[in-house]
Amino acid sequence: MEAATDVKQVKPGQYTPCEQLQRGNNMGYKHLVNQNPVQMFNTGSEKNQLGLVMARAGLGKTAILVQIALNSILQGNKVIHVSIGESIEKTRLRYEDIIQVITEGQDTTSELLDLVNQNRMIMTFKESAFSRPRLEERLNDLVLQNIFKPNCLVVDGFDFVNADRSIIEDMKEFTEQMSLQSWFSAISHRDDDRFSPTGVPAPCHEIDDFFDSIILLKPESDATIQLEVIRNSGEEVDYDMDLRLDPTTMLVIKA
Repeated sequence: MEAATDVKQVKPGQYTPCEQLQRGNNMGYKHLVNQNPVQMFNTGSEKNQLGLVMARAGLGKTAILVQIALNSILQGNKVIHVSIGESIEKTRLRYEDIIQVITEGQDTTSELLDLVNQNRMIMTFKESAFSRPRLEERLNDLVLQNIFKPNCLVVDGFDFVNADRSIIEDMKEFTEQMSLQSWFSAISHRDDDRFSPTGVPAPCHEIDDFFDSIILLKPESDATIQLEVIRNSGEEVDYDMDLRLDPTTMLVIKA
């Protein structure tokens, strides 16, 4: 396992960007939170909730997770981004690409990058090495040594195909124990016609009851990608929330 963080030293009497946010000095980023459609999923404000983003490969699951993480950071939280099977550098670049887009035409790009680097830690695992005990051991070390205490966890690349209910139940228990809002990505497959009664495709069709929020990404005829919200903060959603993923910018937008 590898782990990386870009935490800078702060001089006595100064506040970190995260502390400035919590004290009400949001450095002009409040508008980014207010206009961000992912705020509709209570990202950064609800603890002990488990979220799921599902799609076929290459449709934008990681882009959604990155925007959820950014929105949580802008609300004064700290985020652990677990990337399974992807390098630290590639994961970091995904954040930088999104930040470049949302700060285009502004002078806040470097400040926002600093804010993210101070309040986000990236961990990478090989696909065969990820497990609750290993993640828990690493997080406990960070918290006990007062290095990093996360409020939000995103896990990209979790193997749901080989995960039974007991493994998901174990992960949910862990996130509740750590008081984390947690989001996972999962890959669905076009040729697998298994679905839960609520419309959640395999391989999560038999474990969807564990998740408080569920988002499915579906390509549209105009090349955008629809965010079909099955459940939001524990409530079933039976209407179109009019959210799309722009394939050019990879930002979530209102349709």
